[in-house]
Amino acid sequence: MAENLTLARPYAEAAFQLAKGANSLPAWSASLANLAAVTANEQMVESIGNPRMSPAQLTELCIQVASGNAELSTEQQSFVRVLVDNQRLSVLTEISTLFEQLKHAHEGVKDAEITSAFALDDNTLKTLVADLERKFGCRIQVSVKVDAALIGGVRIAVGDEVIDASVRGKLAAMATALKN
Repeated sequence: MAENLTLARPYAEAAFQLAKGANSLPAWSASLANLAAVTANEQMVESIGNPRMSPAQLTELCIQVASGNAELSTEQQSFVRVLVDNQRLSVLTEISTLFEQLKHAHEGVKDAEITSAFALDDNTLKTLVADLERKFGCRIQVSVKVDAALIGGVRIAVGDEVIDASVRGKLAAMATALKN
């Protein structure tokens, strides 16, 4: 996985610079996510590994399948061609992920993962997101999961920072304190 990220990083940075220069970050983001889904498909994985398929055929196949959802721009088609020529189609998922990170950093957005013991209602979630945006001084994009093992409360991960306000986390902290 780390090797794939290393291989994907220069391509993600190049795509980001192209998209930023053309003021088309959302379009590139959507296209890269689409291309990542296409290249992760089992049949496409077989085609990518097929030695009988020429680079031109593979490029055309990838562009045609990806264009089924939304037409790829000329630059995006050229990007696919470069990936095929350098045998990097297999890291498109990582390229898409790294592109999103660069896009979020540029836009001042951070991803937050909120894990709750119970489902959060809309008002509670909005209040929590507003509090997080105030604390971190940026826009927050959240993904919410439910994990009954937390017993109660929430666990919030924003980048490298974790806020554990769950009952399970507090019990573990008490257990550690009692052992010392």
